[in-house]
Amino acid sequence: MYEKTFPNKRFKHTIEFLEKHVSNSESILDLGVKNPFSKIMIEHDYKVENTKGEDLDIDTSTIEGSEADVVTAFEIFEHLLSPFTVLKSIKSNKLVASVPLKLWFSSAYRSKTDMLDRHYHEFEDWQFDWLLEKAGWKIIDSQKWTNPTKKVGIRPILRWFTPRYYIVYAERV
Repeated sequence: MYEKTFPNKRFKHTIEFLEKHVSNSESILDLGVKNPFSKIMIEHDYKVENTKGEDLDIDTSTIEGSEADVVTAFEIFEHLLSPFTVLKSIKSNKLVASVPLKLWFSSAYRSKTDMLDRHYHEFEDWQFDWLLEKAGWKIIDSQKWTNPTKKVGIRPILRWFTPRYYIVYAERV
C-alpha cells in the first residue's frame, strides 16, 4: 500500500495527536492489521495489539475480547460497511480515530487491484461526529489537516487548503 509514497505528514499529525491524549502506559488495540503506523506507535513506547485482518463488519470478536485501555482506528472506518457496529462493540472507554474527509472535487477511492482497499464511506466531519455520538461516544478533541501534493492541476491546488484528514479523541458516554 505504501510502496511508492509514505504519508509522513499524516503520520506526524497522528502521533502528535495520540501523544496529546494517550499515555504510553495505556495499552492500545489498533483496528486493522500491523502497518507502518503501528511500528511508529511502538517506536514511541506504546503497547500496541492489532486486529488480525478479520472482516470487522462481520467478526468483532477481537474487539469485544480486548482489554486494551484505548482503541485506535486510523483510516479504517471508511472501509467498513457498518462502522456503527464496530464502534458499539468497543469495550474501552477511550477512542482515537481518524478518517479521510470527503472531497467534493474527488470521487470515492476504489483500488482496482485490492478489493479491501476501497472506501465505502466518504465522511464529512459532521457525519463522523454523528456516527460517534449515535454509537455512544463523546468527542473531547478533534483536529483537521490538509494534504498538499506537488502535482500540477486544479485538484492538487485545492488539496493545499481543503482539509483532507479528520482525527478525534472520544470517550465513552
